[in-house]
Amino acid sequence: MPTNSESLDIQDDDLEDPKPDLASSEHQKEIIEKDFVPHFLPTYRIKSSLYPIPVIIAVVIAGLLAYLTFFVAEFQVDESYFPEDEFGALGVVLNGIIFTIIAAISAFTIIFLMRRLGMGVLKYIFGLSFGFVSFFITLMFLDVIIFLIFVQFPETQIVFNFYFLFANIYSPALSVIVVFLLIYSYFTSKSIKTKNFIVLYISFLVSASMSIILPFWSTLAILIGISLWDIFAVLYKRGPIKAMIDIVSDNDDESGPSKDEVEERIKSGEGVYDTSKLEIGIGDLAFYSLLTSSVLLFTNNIIIVILTTVAILIGTGITISGLKRNRILPGLPISIFMGIGTFAICQLIVTFFI
Repeated sequence: MPTNSESLDIQDDDLEDPKPDLASSEHQKEIIEKDFVPHFLPTYRIKSSLYPIPVIIAVVIAGLLAYLTFFVAEFQVDESYFPEDEFGALGVVLNGIIFTIIAAISAFTIIFLMRRLGMGVLKYIFGLSFGFVSFFITLMFLDVIIFLIFVQFPETQIVFNFYFLFANIYSPALSVIVVFLLIYSYFTSKSIKTKNFIVLYISFLVSASMSIILPFWSTLAILIGISLWDIFAVLYKRGPIKAMIDIVSDNDDESGPSKDEVEERIKSGEGVYDTSKLEIGIGDLAFYSLLTSSVLLFTNNIIIVILTTVAILIGTGITISGLKRNRILPGLPISIFMGIGTFAICQLIVTFFI
């Protein structure tokens, strides 16, 4: 979860240009801008004070899609590498480990390609991945919505014919159009609002679909595993996310103090990083809303979901506060662990006292 003020000022004419001055100070400390973040990286860009907005939007829409699919349309499947019913707790742990390993392999593969082919390869990796994933998930939820609409009508031949047309022709065609516009905008648009929409759209689609498909306890194991991996990937000196940020920094041609000089100023207390603007990773939004959607489907209790969401927001706020002294921090661990802890406490209270 990096912060980046300059890219916001350059690419969005609607935002005020604060013209930051490195010589200015906050509480007599130098405000140091962070590295430029390329526009094609899948991050949601927003002022730090408004960080709850994209999280809440992703949580609400993902939860609504998951609820309609799971409870109303009664589309209920459990798909995992090791079924919980058969393997029990061992299956839960193994599912978490497998998904974490897949994430690690993917991250190191991306870094390898970046070093071999250049930073620009990321644009095509993310673009093609977004297109592939968003097509099938968009089609799935369109089918659910079409089903929920037509199920309200009497089962006549005319209704059945219309349902066949919408489900088998119009829905795939609309999915193709949506995905084409999505990917075209991703590759061509320089608008922050467009990019934010794409990141938000994919994040709540992925989280809603995963909450429906994955067993609940395996989902928690996956979230814990991915959060631990996030710590390694961001904070370890050879972590892939840290390496990605370093590669981006090496491609930044702007003149200014070196990375070592900046880090020395931060450590000595002479300066702090500028945290007025924030970049929330697409993975952070997806996993936050995956947790809340899974809790909703498991408990069917909106109060527990709200409290879990509040815990996630508090955890995100804590992480953001640490960005003044850190160039980048993992966005998942504090929020996910606080969210899971809040769910566990609420579930215990409901089980034993209500």
